[in-house]
Amino acid sequence: MVAEGAVWGIIALPLAAGALAAAALLPALRPLARASGYVAILGVGGAFALSLLVLDAALGADGAIGFPVRSWLTVGDPTSAGGFEMTVGLLLDPLSAVMVALVSGVSMLVMLFSLGYMRKAVDGEGGAWADYPRYFAYMSWFTAAMLGLVLALNLIQLFVFWELVGLFSYLLIGFWYHRPAAAAAAKKAFIITRIGDFGFMLALLYLYLHRAEFLALGENPFEIPAILAAAPLLPVSVAMWVSLGILAGAMGKSAQFPLNTWLPDAMEGPTPVSSLIHAATMVAAGVFLVARMFPLFAESTVALNAVAIVGGTTAVLAAAMGVVANDIKRVLAFSTVSQLGYMFLALGVGAWPVAIFHLLTHAFFKCLLFLSAGSVHHSVHTFDMRYMGGLRAWMPVTYVLTLIGALSLMGIAPLAGFWSKDEVLAAAWSADGAGSVVVSRLVFVLGMAAVFMTAFYVSRLVLMTFHGEFRGGIDAVPDEERIPDEAHLVGHVHRAESPLVMTLPMAVLAVLAIIAGVALNALTPLGPLPVHGLTHFLGGATRAFDPVIAGASTLLALTGIGLALGMHRRGSLALTDLPQPWSVVHRFLARRLYMDHLYETLIVRRVLYRGLFLATDWADRRLVDGTVDVVGWVGRNGGRAVAQLQTGQVQVYGVAVFMGVIVMLVLFMFQR
Repeated sequence: MVAEGAVWGIIALPLAAGALAAAALLPALRPLARASGYVAILGVGGAFALSLLVLDAALGADGAIGFPVRSWLTVGDPTSAGGFEMTVGLLLDPLSAVMVALVSGVSMLVMLFSLGYMRKAVDGEGGAWADYPRYFAYMSWFTAAMLGLVLALNLIQLFVFWELVGLFSYLLIGFWYHRPAAAAAAKKAFIITRIGDFGFMLALLYLYLHRAEFLALGENPFEIPAILAAAPLLPVSVAMWVSLGILAGAMGKSAQFPLNTWLPDAMEGPTPVSSLIHAATMVAAGVFLVARMFPLFAESTVALNAVAIVGGTTAVLAAAMGVVANDIKRVLAFSTVSQLGYMFLALGVGAWPVAIFHLLTHAFFKCLLFLSAGSVHHSVHTFDMRYMGGLRAWMPVTYVLTLIGALSLMGIAPLAGFWSKDEVLAAAWSADGAGSVVVSRLVFVLGMAAVFMTAFYVSRLVLMTFHGEFRGGIDAVPDEERIPDEAHLVGHVHRAESPLVMTLPMAVLAVLAIIAGVALNALTPLGPLPVHGLTHFLGGATRAFDPVIAGASTLLALTGIGLALGMHRRGSLALTDLPQPWSVVHRFLARRLYMDHLYETLIVRRVLYRGLFLATDWADRRLVDGTVDVVGWVGRNGGRAVAQLQTGQVQVYGVAVFMGVIVMLVLFMFQR
């Protein structure tokens, strides 16, 4: 049994470390700025150590570990429909135990990498030193918010941490706030995720309106275990609408179509931030939330079908956009969106433990790939693959580690991505979940199409970055394409491997990207063991390995690799000067399906801006000005009407009094 204080410490340690790091922003403590990075690593490292204790306790427990539930706020009688009680507490079960270990572990590795990546900030002149403690404070608080989200007992408590994750992601994406592109990307991410969060909030309000049904069962309408226990007894309409509202929030955080446009622009933040956001924190929150509430989703076929369709559509569209991207971080961003689509696909076909399995393996190889992109940038000072090439000659360690992450992402056996991706596809093909069989088969086809495109764009990334001839790095980037803040880096391309403090975390992630699939899946090289390790631990149904689907997906992946190699030999991998109609398709995908144009030009400027402006203008002219005009007219003309009654003759006043008495008598008689 693990102590409750140790579980709260998982949240408290990164929170306190962030506060100590932020203290170094004070001018008097400026000499301690460099130490802020080590403080942050110690805080998150302590949380990781506690999370391993928690995971060990969860492995030895039968189900969730119970902790006291504390009342935070009580209004009226909480046992009646007119009352309300807000409770807080910890929910420690196999799912949350796995997630806290993943979040704290990956965050610790990313912060260790950041010591080398952010060194130029603390060594800089002027005010650049302040970026260093500010960065580690934000990262610590961001990690603490994600850990609080994972361990929340109450859905409102979870929503609070959910919003804190959004807040700190805004601060991290816009970390280089003096860059207009970074500031715009942070605002875009904040606004689009708030659209999804509005759906989440509606789900909470809908639960509140139906709290009487939970109280009749003796359950708190907002405590997650109570909601899941009452799910089979709730009306299907309640389960459907609450699930769809939660899905909207998950779509925003996990960048699912059509709320996916913020994630590629989020690459404006520092590369370690991109790695952490894309690997195990913010974008994983949506997958975790649907998995956490899956018993509620399982009561509604409509909700499950919606999750599956959203996931399958996102997987194939994001992969298609990744094919034409030239920025190495944006290629990986589209890859993240696509892989999250796979996770939603698995959730929609009823295989929520498989979705968590793919979330874990994806965290390792995607974090590795983003750190590799940071290592490359550390050398050539640009993210544009068109100006890279030949880097394996002087970055052999980064090349090998990137290749491991790339093969795992493509689903090549026996790396981690092979086992989890094929389980997602096998679950979709089996169609034995609560959703529609037709929808399951449809998303299976979409998932297989994404396998081919994933192999192609990942091979394109590796070939354009590390193979061929070096194309100059930042020195070759045209002035109009170069970020102004990077002008001082021209002429400073250094042909050398990144320092050990950067390559060591990458090596750890590479090892995990190799062995995690076998370790978590409890598979031998010859086939499955009797017990599926992770699925059994999470409490889901055991699934057998499907060699037919694994072989088909591997063949598709090898076809994509072969196509990329053939185009590389012909020198056409940059996808320029394409013939019709491929040039039209390329433009459509390069413009991201014109979704930004749809949102910014059509909806925001024409519908919302003009509509609200016209509505406000009409209301101002007709209602506000009209009311003032009416009041003025009454003031001007009402006085004349009343003045006609003031004749100065006593007999007229007497007649008026007499008529008033008669009216009062008549009213009195009618009342009787």
